[in-house]
Amino acid sequence: MASIAVTSSCSLGFSRIKSRAFPSRSGPNPVFPHPIFSKSISNNSSSIKPLSLTPIISNKRIQKNHRKLTVKAAASTPAVVTPPSQGAALKPLMASIATGVIIWFVPVPSGVSRNAWQLLSIFLATIVGIITQPLPLGAVALLGLGASVLTKTLTFSAAFSAFGDPIPWLIALAFFFARGFIKTGLGNRIAYQFVSLFGSSSLGLGYSLVFSEALLAPAIPSVSARAGGIFLPLVKSLCVACGSNAGDGTENKLGSWLMLTCFQTSVISSSMFLTAMAANPLSANLAFNTIKQQIGWTDWAKAAIVPGLVSLLVVPLILYVIYPPTVKTSPDAPKLAKEKLEKMGPMSKNEIIMAGTLLLTVGLWIFGGMLNVDAVTAAILGLSVLLVTGVVTWKECLAESVAWDTLTWFAALIAMAGYLNKYGLISWFSETVVKVVGGLGLSWQLSFGILVLLYFYSHYFFASGAAHIGAMFTAFLSVASALGTPPYLGALVLAFLSNLMGGITHYGIGSAPVFYGAGYVPLAKWWGYGFLISVVNIIIWLGVGGIWWKAIGLW
Repeated sequence: MASIAVTSSCSLGFSRIKSRAFPSRSGPNPVFPHPIFSKSISNNSSSIKPLSLTPIISNKRIQKNHRKLTVKAAASTPAVVTPPSQGAALKPLMASIATGVIIWFVPVPSGVSRNAWQLLSIFLATIVGIITQPLPLGAVALLGLGASVLTKTLTFSAAFSAFGDPIPWLIALAFFFARGFIKTGLGNRIAYQFVSLFGSSSLGLGYSLVFSEALLAPAIPSVSARAGGIFLPLVKSLCVACGSNAGDGTENKLGSWLMLTCFQTSVISSSMFLTAMAANPLSANLAFNTIKQQIGWTDWAKAAIVPGLVSLLVVPLILYVIYPPTVKTSPDAPKLAKEKLEKMGPMSKNEIIMAGTLLLTVGLWIFGGMLNVDAVTAAILGLSVLLVTGVVTWKECLAESVAWDTLTWFAALIAMAGYLNKYGLISWFSETVVKVVGGLGLSWQLSFGILVLLYFYSHYFFASGAAHIGAMFTAFLSVASALGTPPYLGALVLAFLSNLMGGITHYGIGSAPVFYGAGYVPLAKWWGYGFLISVVNIIIWLGVGGIWWKAIGLW
């Protein structure tokens, strides 16, 4: 394929260009030839339009004012490409192995079985590997499972047991839905509709998605289904339509902020309603068994509505300040979006099938409880329709490498975290915390604050909210009540935090692997901003929430 090589020894105003090959194109971008958001905010507040080869090559004034600008045409000579390195990155790999080895040989605490301690060392080594990424995440997780089987810490069936868990499969199915959503053009159509209504600013676009998700939350009890089946395809389409793509250096135009915002607010909306997350009824049931008081749907929503709305307003704004999109405003975007909609014309056959399948799947997610159809079964039914009609092919599903990689590492973490609980490590930790905090002789407010922080940040060791609730909710609620915390207040706060704590990692709640897997946010930033937003949420829910709960008589 013919290419044009541009060599320059001086700045052209925006950046230095050196020996960069620009492949020729036979046609415009089939998705969106010119990004809707065309104004980029820089340090000098100047508007930067997309660069074009034509003015660089033909503008005589540029050639005159710069010392050297040569244009070479190569008919068939390909650019020299350095082959990617093979194998693992040694320093991150050694850090992961060293973590596991050190913990393995630390004396086992009294009350902890040898198997539990060995599994903890492998689990933490895997987490370090997932953070430092000596290999892709799925490969790191597979090494962790291999180590657990090799050392006889887990049997093969135990190590791979979570591959039969519905949540990882629901997340993988979400990526297949996203493929059909974008392939048919339905994603672009809906994205342009959103931009035409809210697209004059990135912040307005973000808030429209945040509150749309919050409105659907009480009706769809699976946060994985909401995130993966509805909002991931929509957000990806919006990012592409606005010229922000994963992996090509344009992530920060809009996609990075939008993906992280939609994820962090999904854990907030899940905490606001009893029916917004699958594990919320488990919290209510355990609370009733512990304190003999029932948490009803209205009681839950009444207590959560004020701190929840404050969080939904504050969190996107904070992320907008500390992790801003480079494209902030585009007054012409709504007009351009309407023009694009007119050019698209009426919906195609495949778009109609995709829309009908999505409505069918969402309907089953909402009413599946009455029909005895769970979320993953509904998603499989929807994918089956897409495969049978040819809207999505199985070859395209196999090509979704992110889906299979996410399925692998998420299932591996669920298995290891689950067996940490089965081996008694989590119960030992809970009992130890109860004894230590109970012996401090503090007021119930301070004691409850310590319990809240320990309960919240111990979620780093869990890949499932339900597993965390099942392992620790009862113990922490019992000791909080014994130390003087109003039992009903304690139950509600722990139930709310059981959702909010999912935002600290990329595996802590069902929506996390979905949005992280889109590839817009680096892992280090995902964890760093996740911790920061967790602090913000705790302050809002215990501060603003505490005042609200006092006003409605919870304490």
